[in-house]
Amino acid sequence: MLDGLKRMNRAASAALLCAGAVGLIAMTAIIGWQVFGRFVLNDSPSWAEQAALVLMIWYVFFAAAAGVREGFHIRIVAVQSALRPSRRRVLRLLAHVIVGLGGIALLVWGGELVARTWSHVIPTLGLPRGVAYLPLPLSGALMAFFAVELIIEDSTGEESADVEDGQWS
Repeated sequence: MLDGLKRMNRAASAALLCAGAVGLIAMTAIIGWQVFGRFVLNDSPSWAEQAALVLMIWYVFFAAAAGVREGFHIRIVAVQSALRPSRRRVLRLLAHVIVGLGGIALLVWGGELVARTWSHVIPTLGLPRGVAYLPLPLSGALMAFFAVELIIEDSTGEESADVEDGQWS
């Protein structure tokens, strides 16, 4: 069961990182077009700023969710490093539970925010405002799901994906 969960979470995390990279590239292109329009054409596109902001919300939250699984989020390990190995595991489990609860909070209250703002329109894009906030519940659910994998790994004594990794240093 854990192997299937790991494979699924690995694929989801890779997809989130790819989506985040595409979002960052698209946002950079939009901002580049806005600067070109403003300074070369003297006619800045009205939609560019809002589109870039919406994209940024999407890719930042997707990367944050992937960071939970891949272990590249910011953390301070000084206390953890000073503890005995058995206490380290308890502290890691506690941290995973807190992250999972934070993901559930994003899911619940982010979903409420999406529902409350769906009827409002982003004027320059013609999209519901809830579209901008949709990554909150989506990434919250994924963060909670990834935290479950990390909790199971640490509970069974496996080395979790959420360990200092030279790949992200």
